[in-house]
Amino acid sequence: LKSVTDFILIAGYHSHTETTLRYLQDALHSISRNIHLFLPYRHNQSISKIPKIHSLFHYIECIKEMDSADNSDTEVSEAAHKNLIKDGYRTSNKVDYIPQMLRWETR
Repeated sequence: LKSVTDFILIAGYHSHTETTLRYLQDALHSISRNIHLFLPYRHNQSISKIPKIHSLFHYIECIKEMDSADNSDTEVSEAAHKNLIKDGYRTSNKVDYIPQMLRWETR
């Protein structure tokens, strides 16, 4: 969780140097080392179809090309995510609902 927080805070800087990009890369490397902890909760045992996590791997190259990520947001995907979560929960039987929601989401 610390590396995710570090990544989010550093990515939001208004400007970057080689040092801040190295810190960002270190945080991303730490996230990569621990991402396996989330895999048991994924239907296909893959993180490649989780847009927010997948997008993290492109931040550094985007920052180098476009300067900073401080004006970017995930409002559209967040709104969709909220609806998917609510719909998935509603379709579950409310007992052990997380696996049911994950199955529902991958249909």
